[in-house]
Amino acid sequence: MVAFVSRLLFATPKAKTLSPNISTPFALARIRSMAASASSPFQKVQIHRDDTTFDAYVVGKENAPGVVVIQEWWGVDFEIKNHAVAISQFGSGYRALIPDLYRGKVGLDAAEAQHLMDGLDWQGAVKDIQASVQWLKANGSQKVGVTGFCMGGALTIASSVLSSGVDAAVAFYGVPPPELADPAQAKAPVQAHFGELDGFVGFADVKTGKALEEKLKAAGVPHEIHLYPGVAHAFMNRSPDGVKRRKDMGMTDDNEAAAELAWSRFESWMSRYLSS
Repeated sequence: MVAFVSRLLFATPKAKTLSPNISTPFALARIRSMAASASSPFQKVQIHRDDTTFDAYVVGKENAPGVVVIQEWWGVDFEIKNHAVAISQFGSGYRALIPDLYRGKVGLDAAEAQHLMDGLDWQGAVKDIQASVQWLKANGSQKVGVTGFCMGGALTIASSVLSSGVDAAVAFYGVPPPELADPAQAKAPVQAHFGELDGFVGFADVKTGKALEEKLKAAGVPHEIHLYPGVAHAFMNRSPDGVKRRKDMGMTDDNEAAAELAWSRFESWMSRYLSS
């Protein structure tokens, strides 16, 4: 299944240029550990599930509705933290939690990120998300949503199918492979966002987004699917470093309005389903 996702992410000629041979120790040696301290405004917590423990980073109001925020293939880096902080400040406030699916590793370039994603236990990642939902509900959040970006978007939809206690899901440009989860079996309302220039065929392109919409509609799952003209993959990454990284990967579109519209739709969806 991991190999399937990797093929999708590197299916286009442009993407293939980002995937050098990482079979040597070179790429392994360059994978950086995330900073040990969780700087303000995040609180670092440890969450237990099965026979493992993982770190998570929490920001926002206690006893507010919770949102599990799932990383891109980079890991728990600056951009996913930016997203979590933004989410925590929407409306009357949310408690956002980022589970560290990579156990402290962060990819600083595409080769590192690919290696980390290739090594991810996706079924285990869904269990991490389930445990994160349970942690929020045990610590003051009556309702909990899940959201994620790219790899995290696919895991968001998978969690809406495979995890219990998810009250709403918002996926940004990512759909899980069928061997992981069938979106038609989603147990939570699903909103999803796709850029019309997204070249990750079978994972986040327009055809994949429309196929997701057809599945959800046929299954009677409450849903919204939104397509954004003129934008490519990862269009929500609006920090200066995030914009530069996208450009380095060949995504030169620059549309702040699309990101703002997507956030407004996100806020409306979460407010609808997470309000007590």
